[in-house]
Amino acid sequence: MDMPQMNPALLSRLLPGAELEVLEVHQGQCYQVVVGADRAVCLPLTLAAAARLPRRAATLHILAELDLGVCTPRPLSMSDAEEAWLVLSRVPGAPLGFGAVENSEVAEVIATQYVRLLTRLAKAGADDGTRAVLSVPEGRWSRFAGEVRAELYGLMSDDGRLRAERELAAVERLPEVETGIDAAPWDDVRLGDVLPAVVHGDLGAENVLWEWIDGLPRLGGVVDWDQVTIGDQAEDLAAIAASFGTDFLDRVLRLGGWDSTEVRDRIAAIRGTFALQQALMAYQDEDEAQLDDGLAGYRG
Repeated sequence: MDMPQMNPALLSRLLPGAELEVLEVHQGQCYQVVVGADRAVCLPLTLAAAARLPRRAATLHILAELDLGVCTPRPLSMSDAEEAWLVLSRVPGAPLGFGAVENSEVAEVIATQYVRLLTRLAKAGADDGTRAVLSVPEGRWSRFAGEVRAELYGLMSDDGRLRAERELAAVERLPEVETGIDAAPWDDVRLGDVLPAVVHGDLGAENVLWEWIDGLPRLGGVVDWDQVTIGDQAEDLAAIAASFGTDFLDRVLRLGGWDSTEVRDRIAAIRGTFALQQALMAYQDEDEAQLDDGLAGYRG
């Protein structure tokens, strides 16, 4: 096991009895996660990510109380010392391989469970208490566009800025999420509507875990809720499309009854900003490697 960021003595203490050399290690943009038999250790990769650990733990406590129909990580303990870490309960399952949706029967099963999850997230967003804690960011895309222009444009080529401007203009035209809705109409809600939903923020393949039973996948849980907010579910649909492709997205939209030009336009606009989202977070976290990767298409 490659452990450039890890302290073996710390891991031995947090994952007692584990054989460190055979532990699973997953690395995202902000955190490295070491997975043991019944728990996982979340290690921040930057000082900014370390500062977000208390908020992450508080958010996970909130999510554990929601009726999402899947497992989410529960905080078990957190460091109060200089070396930052968060111990979480292990969520069952593993990410799907990208080829899993090539089988039509399997793809239908996967898509059906994605639709069920998205529906529960939408209904959770109707709850006043949930909306009070997971606040609705006003001017989500206009604020994002302003930060990209102020902080990243100086790092781009002229052609890169033109590309970024087209992508930002597309999301700036998106409608705001309607926050004044009462809970009652949500019994009949269609996810194509721009209504407040719990949005994971990165619902791609790496963060959705599955167990295989009798040759078919069953959704076990969802991890990495660091970007969760109240917003437009087109964000989560865009992440699904980025992971599994347009054909699978078509299947999800059909099963959910959300297949419209308006929904597809919102998904496409948000998906077009993924590299800029990565670059902006990396810039703010002072993560040079992730910044270079995010800006790769804007510097040539």
